[in-house]
Amino acid sequence: MLSGLPRNPCIPRNRNVKRVLLLVGLLLSAGANAQQDPWSGKATLGFLSTSGNTENSTLNSGFEVGYTTGDWLHELKALAVNASENNDTTAEAYELGWKSEWSIAENQFLFGRLQWRKDRFSGFDTQFSQSVGYGRRLIDSEIHKLNVEGGAGARQSDLADGSTENEFILRLGSDYSWQISETSKFEQSLSAESGSENTYLESVSSVSASLVGNLALVFSYTVKHNTDVPVDRENTDTFTAISLEYQF
Repeated sequence: MLSGLPRNPCIPRNRNVKRVLLLVGLLLSAGANAQQDPWSGKATLGFLSTSGNTENSTLNSGFEVGYTTGDWLHELKALAVNASENNDTTAEAYELGWKSEWSIAENQFLFGRLQWRKDRFSGFDTQFSQSVGYGRRLIDSEIHKLNVEGGAGARQSDLADGSTENEFILRLGSDYSWQISETSKFEQSLSAESGSENTYLESVSSVSASLVGNLALVFSYTVKHNTDVPVDRENTDTFTAISLEYQF
């Protein structure tokens, strides 16, 4: 009778092998997903204080977070700068920006950007711009990366004298990075927003050196320029900072 035949001992072994292989596959898949974390970001903090004949203090802080999903990349950036001399504030500026990129080809993308700036001493109380456009990744290697973009939009500005400006703008920008070594990196970003009332230019240069783990020391130099400002204000502001940066 068939019921009297002994059970094939290979059957449970095959089932166990399949279960083990399935478990290994699930673990490998989980590991791959963990390595492809869609979130990335960094936080910076710098402070400098001097005393004696002149008392100076400078505080700068920044935050940046990015999220990648499919062909989309979303970035949020925030920056704050405050400086004082002999208890009088000499610089106070804040920035908040949002950008979304949609890859339409291997090295091409469309973007939408919102940028808000507040600078107490620039002659502009606030500047808020909205732009959309096209970008291209001209260089994308492990050592060098270069992105350029161009677009158009609108900008609303509140001046320190109480007046307002609403204008159509053209925007140009570029981002370059150079991985000098395993522990050091150079970055340069340039942007221009040109309207009928004013053209805003910004350059940010930075050099970073890894200290330990995800912690790095960053030296940065920022130049901001408005072509048309009130008569009692300077067109160009510069800011030099030494900060600690933590990447996550």
